[in-house]
Amino acid sequence: MTIKRNIQLVGKHQKPILTDVFYQENNDSKPIVIFAHGYKGFKDWGCWDLVAEKFAKNNIFFIKFNFSHNGGTVEQPIDFPDLEAFGQNNFIKELDDLESVIDWISDENTYTNEVDISNITLIGHSRGGGIVTIKAYEDSRITKVITWAGVSDYGSRFPTGELLEMWKKQGVSYIENSRTKQQLPHYYQFYENFLENKKRLYIKTAVENLKIPYLIIHGTNDETVPLNEAENLNSWCKTSELYLVKNANHTFGGKHPWEEKLLPTHLLEIVDKSNVFVKI
Repeated sequence: MTIKRNIQLVGKHQKPILTDVFYQENNDSKPIVIFAHGYKGFKDWGCWDLVAEKFAKNNIFFIKFNFSHNGGTVEQPIDFPDLEAFGQNNFIKELDDLESVIDWISDENTYTNEVDISNITLIGHSRGGGIVTIKAYEDSRITKVITWAGVSDYGSRFPTGELLEMWKKQGVSYIENSRTKQQLPHYYQFYENFLENKKRLYIKTAVENLKIPYLIIHGTNDETVPLNEAENLNSWCKTSELYLVKNANHTFGGKHPWEEKLLPTHLLEIVDKSNVFVKI
């Protein structure tokens, strides 16, 4: 298996997009899978390498990447050394970053004999699920889309009332990363950017208008994104399949760091399901 890590892509927002590729070098034209991480996520989190290897062994060209403003740096792509970048992130930057990755693999000559650019599946976890769904609706190059514990509505995730007013007045709010104990900033620009692009960022519109196969995977014990969000997504779409994983949590058993050599049971189940879906 060929693995290339931390390829630096030039995006639209002055920060590189660090990208990994996993594939079998066999001159076989392969389906492409592009994986987008979620909120407080990164491409090297927990089990994502094992996930990538599993797809690659199924003769799929697997790409995972860090959003440019996820808080990582070229020198330290894991965790959040660049808190200023984290605070300046927003949904539009993430959509632009994903488009940059799609553009790159569509035009990159290095892998011409290894990829089928007419067969691109997007997979997004959690917040990344909304990003890939919107992009799949917008970009005709995308042939399938999969969400793992994907969100159904961005607007409901913002504070309201006094908390919103306080955020506006102070210009920044903080959330603690339970693992690193860092105070992660969110600048008010995040909400302003959402309001400016509310129509584009309305996940329901994208889902209702999808014309490509859409696999919605969700754990029945998801503690972060309620199960009804997956049910909503499925009810809005004419081309979707809802796949529920009994007793699975938000990360399907994964955690960071992941020291074991095998995937957790629930994550293995959804990777196998997703592999079949990509190859259909």
